[in-house]
Amino acid sequence: MLNSINTSWSNGTPKYNDSHGIMGKDDFLKLMIEQLKNQDPLNPMDSHEFAAQLAQFSSLEQLSNINTSLRESIDSNYLLAQSVNNTLTATLIGKDVKFESNVLHNQGENTARIGYNLPANAKKVTINIYDESGKLVRTIDGKGITKGDHKLSWDFTDNDGRRLTNGKYTFKVEVESNGQEQLNANVFQYGTITGVKFTESGTKIMIDNIEYYLSDILEILNSTQTSNTGAAKADGTN
Repeated sequence: MLNSINTSWSNGTPKYNDSHGIMGKDDFLKLMIEQLKNQDPLNPMDSHEFAAQLAQFSSLEQLSNINTSLRESIDSNYLLAQSVNNTLTATLIGKDVKFESNVLHNQGENTARIGYNLPANAKKVTINIYDESGKLVRTIDGKGITKGDHKLSWDFTDNDGRRLTNGKYTFKVEVESNGQEQLNANVFQYGTITGVKFTESGTKIMIDNIEYYLSDILEILNSTQTSNTGAAKADGTN
């Protein structure tokens, strides 16, 4: 992009701030005028050279104008795209979604809907749930050990069946494979979009009243996909 340069003049010699490293069209014109003012009357500038400089100035001005037009067009297109994106995002309110996160928020709900994806059949799957201090509070044996998505629900109770306090929890899935290879499960959750926020850092969605980025959404689902007969295998309530 073309950038303007702050120019000062001393004894007929242009001085400019080269922090941008590029002269703008105004600096070029001032330099050419100063050159004409200080030329030797007995040996004036060659007409062909002057014409060449005028042509360069004309090209520079055209490039500068193109740069300005492109910048304005890009800004306009960005605002339009952002407006369309915000409008479309608002239509997602009330939709059930599958989203990427291993952080569970206990806000007094009855259950959390979580899931994992296995890249291949496994021998054993264990879901470990930890509180904010990193303490293991619940261990669940995953019934789904075949390749693909599996889901289950957790009622926010510990291994002794006691209801846990409100707060943040995380879950991890440990997989024991049938062979020598190591299997890593991708984890996700299910939730309902309850709102949309437009912030300086981008559009955020509220899933069960918790903020997430739009990029966290893996799938937008219909009601049958989040039921027990949906695409993901329901492994029961634990």
